[in-house]
Amino acid sequence: MALGLYTLLLRLGLPFVALRQWWRHRGEVGRHADWKEIFGRYSERSLRSVIWLHAASAGGARAAVPLIRALQKQYPDHDVLVTSSSVAGRNAMRQACGEEVLSAYLPYDLPGATRRFLAHFRPRLGIVVGVEVWPVLLAACRLHGVQMVLANARLSRELARGYARFGSLSRPAFAIFAACCAQDRASARRLRQLGARRVIVTGNVSFDAPSDPSKVEEGRALMAALRGRQALLLAGTCQGEEELLLDALGQEDGTLIVVVPRDPERCDAVAALAAARGMNVARRSRGEAPHIGRRVFLGDTTGEMPFYYAMSTVAVIGGTFTRNGGRDLIEACATGVPAVIGPQMSQFAGLAHPVLAAGAAIRVADSREAIRAARKLLEIREWRERMALAGLKFGAAHQGATVRHLDVCRRLLPATSAEIR
Repeated sequence: MALGLYTLLLRLGLPFVALRQWWRHRGEVGRHADWKEIFGRYSERSLRSVIWLHAASAGGARAAVPLIRALQKQYPDHDVLVTSSSVAGRNAMRQACGEEVLSAYLPYDLPGATRRFLAHFRPRLGIVVGVEVWPVLLAACRLHGVQMVLANARLSRELARGYARFGSLSRPAFAIFAACCAQDRASARRLRQLGARRVIVTGNVSFDAPSDPSKVEEGRALMAALRGRQALLLAGTCQGEEELLLDALGQEDGTLIVVVPRDPERCDAVAALAAARGMNVARRSRGEAPHIGRRVFLGDTTGEMPFYYAMSTVAVIGGTFTRNGGRDLIEACATGVPAVIGPQMSQFAGLAHPVLAAGAAIRVADSREAIRAARKLLEIREWRERMALAGLKFGAAHQGATVRHLDVCRRLLPATSAEIR
């Protein structure tokens, strides 16, 4: 009953969704092919068995790379198909894996589209990275005998409440997963409450994703070229945060301010905000160097966070000063950059609390306090070094989730003797 009503509502809303998609991407070359895919019509096909992995966003795509590599090694006679729900997600996967994986957009959650998707690719195993539940697609997978795994699942209290409001629809969907790999115990408990059956705490595969060494090297080279000038990174800022943080900076003190907005399409607006405050801006996408006289270095490129962290002395984490629920702290730990976070970390509470307890980050009440704390860190080298070491140790201690995920996949899809060789 609930699934039927859900499908009916999707059908009724489909024209509006399609119009919105066309309007957002009307100027982009090649988008006509995407229209076919979101309705379950694909041209690319594999002649081998397929393991299907879905990573909706750019962050999910990057987090999935260690698992993709492990699957390719374990199942060399299979192709890995990676689906995305966004342009950014697909671009991030192409950047990370190139032609080594099949790439497609996930179809709309409608019976015909999902049926065509499964019939075309015929996956032997499906893996959804993150908590993304599509009831019609999951029901179709069960009908076609495709075992499904929920991977790297982090379920906040707010998201769990949202799913619980539609329990008649979400509970049967969660029950379809043959296994759910949770990042932490709190997520595991919430998944069970939502109807998931086999739930295992595996940790976060993002800890196993090495930072791009070429980007890290490039960032450190730029830091050295600054000749003692320190860089303060404003990482993954959201709308409304840049004004707060830039205003809190006050007068020029010689520190380079590296601003990397979460949404690249907002970079022009952020550059205008800085210029309106009398700050000279250099933009990464234009090859402009952050030499003396440039106060702000705008990170207006995608997939380069390791570069921006590596060139920075201290990071203030965006998404934590407005109601966005925070940001991932893994990259800060991996590059040994002390982090300052604001009061809003509800979406990443399971990670933020242990990082704070380890001494790799400090938490403040608002943007002004964040800038004051960052400046103190810039002044006290010994404090920075202790926090950096704590972050590196924390990251190393939490590696290994990929192996645990792969063990779950092996139980559902045993490798043949030929594949093991």
